[in-house]
Amino acid sequence: MSFRKVTTFEEFISLHEKYATFFLLKNSTTCPISHEAFKETEKYATENNEVPVFYLNVQESRPLSNEIADRYEVKHESPQLLLFHGNKVAWHESHWKVTKKVWKKHGLL
Repeated sequence: MSFRKVTTFEEFISLHEKYATFFLLKNSTTCPISHEAFKETEKYATENNEVPVFYLNVQESRPLSNEIADRYEVKHESPQLLLFHGNKVAWHESHWKVTKKVWKKHGLL
């Protein structure tokens, strides 16, 4: 499955309309930890055919990142991976926990 970028709140809302479940990675373009999380998530997205995966770059889409944190009451962190299910955040992790090993531990693989 693809790993696609989201930049606006309208695009984000359309994900909820199209998919019952999806991942969203909040990524920093300047942080080495985010870089590793991005690579890990991108690899997962290319190997996974069941759950769509999207990302936003916080420097480019700060209003969207803030709106997600406020609306879903999940403190903003970066990198941060969120699993949306039924218009709610079902699970999230950040920093060095954005790995396939952690996802597997939580039954997400």
